[in-house]
Amino acid sequence: MGAPTGPATPDPQALAERVSAELYARDRASQALGMRIAAIAPGRCTMTMRVRADMGNGHDVCHGGVIFSLADSAFAFACNSGGVPTLAAAASIDFLAPARVGDQLTAEARELWRRGRSGLYEITVRNQKDELIALFRGRSHRVAAAPVAAEEAGA
Repeated sequence: MGAPTGPATPDPQALAERVSAELYARDRASQALGMRIAAIAPGRCTMTMRVRADMGNGHDVCHGGVIFSLADSAFAFACNSGGVPTLAAAASIDFLAPARVGDQLTAEARELWRRGRSGLYEITVRNQKDELIALFRGRSHRVAAAPVAAEEAGA
């Protein structure tokens, strides 16, 4: 008789894809801003967004809050990719160049460090010319041990 086997360990990539699809379906803010997940992997997320006319500020460039929102959403999907509910504990952004109406922005989030319930993530925001628009750093905090995906919770 072989060794007893426990529950199968979920494939990290499949889990990240399942969790991101479930979270995106409920994320009305990201949807309303036209954000799309271009790629997801454990600890990583790439999101895109076209800068619309209604996202412009009084200087006729993309409002900084919109750029922050794109980076924050990529951060959220990256830090939740492991299936454990995780929220932002802190975030900061440096705006390096203006984004303009019509620009296609891409936010790339990657996990730098994670231990216990905390994590640190770096997110770059670039335009379609690959110009660096902003650099965002976020610190995450896991708020529960229960999985995000219903399938992982045994539902």
